[in-house]
Amino acid sequence: MLDLLIIGGSAAATTAGIYGIRRGLNLKIITKEFGGEVATSGEIGNWPGDGMTDGITLSDKFKNHLKYYKVNIEEGIEVEKITKQEDGTFCVSTKKGSNVGMAGEKMADGKEGVLKCDYVAKAVIVATGVHPRELGAMGEKEFRNKGVSYCSTCDMPLFTSKTVAVIGGGNSALESALMGVDIAKKVYVINKNPGFKGDEVLISKLTSQPKDKVEIIYEVDTKEFVGDKFLTGVKYSSKDGQVREIKVEGAFVHIGMVPNSQIVPENVEKNPFGEIKVNVRCETNIPGLYAAGDV
Repeated sequence: MLDLLIIGGSAAATTAGIYGIRRGLNLKIITKEFGGEVATSGEIGNWPGDGMTDGITLSDKFKNHLKYYKVNIEEGIEVEKITKQEDGTFCVSTKKGSNVGMAGEKMADGKEGVLKCDYVAKAVIVATGVHPRELGAMGEKEFRNKGVSYCSTCDMPLFTSKTVAVIGGGNSALESALMGVDIAKKVYVINKNPGFKGDEVLISKLTSQPKDKVEIIYEVDTKEFVGDKFLTGVKYSSKDGQVREIKVEGAFVHIGMVPNSQIVPENVEKNPFGEIKVNVRCETNIPGLYAAGDV
């Protein structure tokens, strides 16, 4: 049995792992993919001590720090459910696990049964972070990975010298558009708001780009992604109700994030955005269960 199981693989999980191992705890970090959203970031200019770095470099530093302390990291693990058992420990089941049976536990319906556990720990820290929010526009699912992307760092290089659209108005959209300036032929920025909500240094840099390189379309709603086998365009509507289409080969959606909080027990308190509620000690309303980071 573990003293502590940390679920996640980015900044919060790394910090928890470092402090836990220095306290002499028997712990393990499990994650679907180490690095999380940090690894998908382009330039990062607000990490203390680094000046300017990038997501991949920073996530590698996280992992190397954990390796220095010989923290046990298991990747490729997708957690399905966390259950608190009658003895106060936590059973964590995964989608592709060994499913070691813990006999005599109560199931979700209150009946006696066998609770399948892949990990058992005295305490659990949920540091699973967030995932990109989808628009919900027509054609979005059909053209995902066929022109529609949520990761500019991953996919923008695929659109070298091509025309792309970036949808959003925050820092992620600004960073994506600026990345496109260096890679794509032209970048359309589709922003439903009358202005950007991000760092002024990024806004200034983007809005000063030549008009033939960056075209910003304000106060419109993205309606549909269109194409045949691959994306060929994006339709949007303006306040006057007119629907227009721009011809693009790639579209990058950056409209915010959704917390990966679905794995915690149903009685864990969350706010209206689905984020796990914690106190100043990062404790949830369930003793022994903690949450850290963006989740």
